[in-house]
Amino acid sequence: MNSIYRELIGKDDLYAALRTLAARVPDMTLAQVLGGLAGGDAAAQAVARRLAQVDLGLLRAVMRVGRGLPASAAEAQVRQHLGRVAVAPVFAPAIADATSIALPTRGERPDMPAFSDHAFDDWFAAQGVSYGLGLYGEKRSIYATAQFADAASSERRMIHLGIDVFAPAGTAVHAPLAGRVRYLTYNADPLDYGHTLILEHEADGVPFYTLYGHLGASLPHILRLGDPVSPGQTIAHLGDWPENGGWAPHLHFQVITDLLAQDQGNFFGVGHESLWELWQSVSPDPNLILRLPPEKFSL
Repeated sequence: MNSIYRELIGKDDLYAALRTLAARVPDMTLAQVLGGLAGGDAAAQAVARRLAQVDLGLLRAVMRVGRGLPASAAEAQVRQHLGRVAVAPVFAPAIADATSIALPTRGERPDMPAFSDHAFDDWFAAQGVSYGLGLYGEKRSIYATAQFADAASSERRMIHLGIDVFAPAGTAVHAPLAGRVRYLTYNADPLDYGHTLILEHEADGVPFYTLYGHLGASLPHILRLGDPVSPGQTIAHLGDWPENGGWAPHLHFQVITDLLAQDQGNFFGVGHESLWELWQSVSPDPNLILRLPPEKFSL
């Protein structure tokens, strides 16, 4: 077996090892890596099996970062597009014009129940505001379970890749941009998205996506796969506990510049802290679309 692949043997963090390998041998492809490992000894084959359990698009993105490239080839174009295109408010009244509070989860609000605790509903109602905002890029302890790990590393995915907007169940959600329905599904695992919508948009011919998680059961009655949507159109409603993955009613809103190898109507809503550079490229700050002032995210 080529000694190059030995760098991956015996490593807990295969993401870091693969990134290092890509930096050393920038013209090597993921297919070559997997083929070389599969043709090696038992230890190499074990690494190949671990990597095969991971989203292959994510592994390719790791290698792009190792070569000094953005994880997503579309990132720059999408950012430029979102910097100049008009957007419609996702909620009415618009979040920017309504009362809201930031909802950090790391102890800044000691009396706030967890988003997965039914007591959160009464607590939030007592705040007397229209919206609550969960933070992009926040490290959340609720994700420290095996559900948020994978075979390439023991590191849990704990960094939130969307912005959460809390409001009462049944609140209408509106399309911010023109697009079409790429995926419409129900992700039923506990603490998953529940009813989920992914819209596809274009940035000067380059596709990108917006994800809407924790929606209500009205979703499949409003839209179908392939349907066009217009800015401002009602596309869904916020789901209640039994239908939204087991969370207090809210929208998980996320921008995606590359779907990686995800093709079943789901996508990573949290990412690895050690790969934060990568995840910022694949899922940049959704405030590129929401366009809320910074003070909306501060206590």
